[in-house]
Amino acid sequence: MSRLLVAQRYAKALLQIGEKHDSVTGLAQELDAIVALVKSNPDLERLCLYPLIAPSRKAAAFDEVLRLAGAGETIRRFFTVVAKAARLNLVYELAIAFNDLVDKHRGILSAEVTSAHQLTEAQLNNLKESFSRRTGKQMRFALSQDPGLLGGLKIQVGSTIYDASLKGRLRMLRARLLSA
Repeated sequence: MSRLLVAQRYAKALLQIGEKHDSVTGLAQELDAIVALVKSNPDLERLCLYPLIAPSRKAAAFDEVLRLAGAGETIRRFFTVVAKAARLNLVYELAIAFNDLVDKHRGILSAEVTSAHQLTEAQLNNLKESFSRRTGKQMRFALSQDPGLLGGLKIQVGSTIYDASLKGRLRMLRARLLSA
């Protein structure tokens, strides 16, 4: 079973717990803080990722770290279950899967926007408004730049790519000319 699929199952369970206790936002913030803590501490990252430490020892050590960091009881219990199931190595995938589920729960759709040049606030707002109307959902954009596009932009929403770049249009024009 793929790592992301396993992480999605755990994330779904955490989301259900959060919905039951009306604490989804708090759990998302705590989970992001835990991921930042793990990334910033090489020893803690090794604890999570190293496969030869017994799951029960990992669970106890990680719980103590979370307790000292001020994590809530729900998130501590969740990670105890995850660690005892020998899945603490999925800490990064858990955060990604949980945040995706929270976005879906809130009606937020994520998209990757690649532009030739940095977008202005007005352009970004127009783009969000246009895609919100098209999809009926709020949009969250991850922005990047690629000067190789020459001009315009590419937007990827899920598996759909909208290519409004100059490079893409030139490629389409070339294909039309060669097929004519």
